[in-house]
Amino acid sequence: MQKITPFLWFDNNAEEAVNFYVSIFKNSRIVNMSRWGDAGPGPKGAVMSVTFELFGQEFMALNGGPTFTFSPAISFFVKCETQEEVDEYWEKLSAGGKKERCGWLKDKYGLSWQIIPNVLGRFLQEKDPAKSQRVMKAMMQMDKIDIKGLQRAYEQS
Repeated sequence: MQKITPFLWFDNNAEEAVNFYVSIFKNSRIVNMSRWGDAGPGPKGAVMSVTFELFGQEFMALNGGPTFTFSPAISFFVKCETQEEVDEYWEKLSAGGKKERCGWLKDKYGLSWQIIPNVLGRFLQEKDPAKSQRVMKAMMQMDKIDIKGLQRAYEQS
């Protein structure tokens, strides 16, 4: 059983956002949806909260109103094996949002994501500081992470 569940506060589009995320990630699903009753504060019958899973990881989303918004101080880090995986998540999650530097993006709901190939971590932990510094410099110039570009920087002599 998962002890800690990320809880996402949306203004009034939690259902739309959850459907968006579930459509992007494989092995994902909506687990439960609660609706406001007579006591409100939302309109009776409107979605209050949604429990959903992305790759088996449980999340909750709430239509809590405009009081709080997302910040890049919290982001979701997506580990990718291939460039095709990086490309797919980058394009789908950034649609209607904002592409940023170093593999970061904001989706159309303002939630921050990092789309990162696993090889980046291996290259940055290289014992040869010249190699890891070249990889870091290359990565700092990228928006979407390019694995071949990282590889070239790593192998450069």
